[in-house]
Order: sequence, then C-alpha cells, then structure tokens
Amino acid sequence: LSGLHLKEEKTKPDANGAVVKADDNIEKTEDEEKEDRAAQSLLNKLIRSNLVDTTNQVEVLQRDPTSPLYSVKSFEELRLKPQLLQGVYAMGFNRPSKIQENALPMMLAEPPQNLIAQSQSGTGKTAAFVLAMLSRVEPGNKYPQCLCLSPTYELALQTGKVIEQMGKFYPELKLAYAVRGNKLERGQKISEQIVIGTPGTVLDWCSKLKFIDPKKIKVFVLDEADVMIATQGHQDQSIRIQRMLPRDCQMLLFSATFEDSVWKFAQKVVPDPNIIKLKREEETLDTIKQYYVLCNNRDEKFQALCNIYGAITIAQAMIFCHTRKTAGWLAAELSKEGHQVALLSGEMMVEQRAAVIERFREGKEKVLVTTNVCARGIDVEQVSVVINFDLPVDKDGNPDNETYLHRIGRTGRFGKRGLAINMVDSKHSMNILNRIQEHFNKKINKLDTDDLDEIEKITN
Repeated sequence: LSGLHLKEEKTKPDANGAVVKADDNIEKTEDEEKEDRAAQSLLNKLIRSNLVDTTNQVEVLQRDPTSPLYSVKSFEELRLKPQLLQGVYAMGFNRPSKIQENALPMMLAEPPQNLIAQSQSGTGKTAAFVLAMLSRVEPGNKYPQCLCLSPTYELALQTGKVIEQMGKFYPELKLAYAVRGNKLERGQKISEQIVIGTPGTVLDWCSKLKFIDPKKIKVFVLDEADVMIATQGHQDQSIRIQRMLPRDCQMLLFSATFEDSVWKFAQKVVPDPNIIKLKREEETLDTIKQYYVLCNNRDEKFQALCNIYGAITIAQAMIFCHTRKTAGWLAAELSKEGHQVALLSGEMMVEQRAAVIERFREGKEKVLVTTNVCARGIDVEQVSVVINFDLPVDKDGNPDNETYLHRIGRTGRFGKRGLAINMVDSKHSMNILNRIQEHFNKKINKLDTDDLDEIEKITN
C-alpha cells in the first residue's frame, strides 16, 4: 500500500527489554512535536517582515465586567514614556494592531492586570508584551524586574531582539539571557532589569543559583504557551517559577492555540485573568473547486499528478504529503521528470526553510512539496492550487477536517477562485474523503480529463 499506509518499521525495546516494532510515521515523540511547533513559530518570525492584517474578530472577557473596556487606536493614547514611543515608531509600527488595541490598555492599566491572550504569529503580540515590560521597569533599580519565558533558545533570542529594538532609546535598560551556555559565576547577582530565557535555566537562576530574586519580579511573561507545554518538563518548570513570584506580580500568557491542555495550564499560571480570544473565523469553501482523483497505489498517484502537472503550474501550487519520507520521495521523483519543485521538510534548519518559502513567494519555484507541520501558518497569496497527495488524518487515522480546511483554504483567498485536488489510493482514503465531504456538506467531484480545461481556466 502507498501514501498514508507507508510504514517504515523501526524496532525499539519495550519496558521489559523485549523488542517491539514502532510505527515511524504515526506517533510523534513529545520532543519532535515541540520542535515542530517551536520551529514553525521561529519560521513565521523570520518570514514576516510586517504585521498580518487579520480578519479575525477579537473577543475580550474581562475579569471585572463592570470596569470600562478600553481600546486604543494610537500609541499616543497609551501615555508611554517618550523614549518608548520613539522605539515603537522606529520599529515601523504606526498604529496598534488588533491584538495591541485591546491588550495594551489592559497590560498598562494601574493596578496591573493579568492577561491570557490568544494571538497568531505576526499579530504584534511580542511587541505588545515587550512594551508592557519596558513600561513597568524602574531603570534606577539594578536587578531583574521582568521575566519572560520562551520555549527555545532561538525563540528567546528573537524576543530579545524586539526588546533591544524597542528599548533602543532607553540605554539604561539592560537585558540578560537565561539560556543554556550562558554561564555566570556562582554567587553573582544579575543587575539587568529584564531577563528572558528558557524554563530550565530560568528556574536554576531563581532557585539553585540565586542569580535572580524572584520576589522582586513585577512582570512575568509566558510566551508561546502551546509550544511550551508540548514538553512536559517545561510545563512543570514554568509552574515552579510562577510559584516563587510575589502575589502582585503581573502575569501575561500568550498562545496561538487554545486547546484544553493549554487552557488548563494557563489557568494554573495566571490567576484572575482578563482573556482575549480570537473568534473562530468562518472560512468559506464557496470559492474553491474541489476534485478527487481515483488511483490504486502511490505510483498511480504520482502518474496522475504528472498528467495534471502542466495544467496546475500555470499558477503556484502546494502539494501536501503525510510524512517527511513521502514528501522527500515525491520531490525527488518530480525533479527526475524535469519539474522544478521546492521541498519544505522537517529536517531542514529553520533558516533554510525560510529561504525556500521566500523563493516560492517570489515565484522562483512554482510548486512547493511539504508536510502539514512545515506549512502551518504560511501564507502565500499567489497559491491557487492545493493538492492533497495524502489526505489529512489525525494520529488515530480519522479525517482531520481542520487541517483539510487549513490546507485548501490557502487557495481562493482574497475573492479569487481556488482549486483543491485530492488523491485517493484505497477504500480507506475514499472513506476519509467521504467523511470530509459530509463534514463540510460540500460535494467533491471526480476529476475527469474534461475538467483539465476547467483547471486551466481557474489557474490562469
């Protein structure tokens, strides 16, 4: 069997030392899952040169429903210190983004308020919490007053860059990185007012090494909570750090997604919060034509793909595979046929992935072969065709409707027509497709050769 059913057998000893076969493709280890999410987040920071204008409506739930709800349309209204306002403008922010309009008045209010906020990458949330930290710091006091936790070393550095840029006109503010490899002398106290780091190192600095006095922390930021809790250790370490902080310390937590596990964690770490959520956007499939192609195995799927290739490459296309292995195989086979394709794969360094996406965005390659994980959150306006070489399924093998919508929703954007082609290679994948049709209440037609003209019209 091909596609979804391809399995690379690995062996590993079980608890009793007996060797059991492990399915390489279905189960992801905690570390891989966290690495994927962290890499995705970093990737988005690297490829976004500006803020995304999100169409999502923001829903604000206040801890105290009787207090007036402020939102601001300009940074001046926030009465920031002049050197911070200068830093904001120097970074190219002219007016607050949607999340900033609502979050900043809450974060800067007196007395300080706690906040749990949902925000996608590119919405300006890093700048928002950095502004909150910089506003609360007393520059004359030479000890840590703000603490920011990031899931990985690389993400901590990215946030650090924002702090440095925004604090450019505030030279007395200093920043320290609590990350692995940053060795300090025992017994030393830190004089920097802001510390950013990963949970393990920050916990060491607060408890074992006593570089930081947690009782003096005024603002505690937990960024990328959904990435953070993909690693069990990070969750426990973050909670232990939070328990050392004073009762009146302001707690700010951010996450791109809010599945139950994130909520539970957020509620443990942030008492009496205000909450900012994104309302679910009703994505429409009305502008997207959906087809399926019936095949018997992976090679037939490849042949079918080659047959429609000419029709789809007039525009730009994304081809989704279930595993890295299939994506690598497919990209190699297409290249052998003389087609120019780009491959986005999990084993690439994040910087390499960013370069591939840039080339695709600029149209240097017309076709991008990728897995789900790599493509999460990548928006390329010119994409008008999505091909599901493998249909999206969750780890139990059930249809992953959200991923389906997410994948094909990349086409048909901005009022343009889009096209989605699904490759079906077994009774099982036909069943998955039928369940996807039922879920969205949208008929997916079989692709006939006559439809290729229709495809060319859509992609032109």
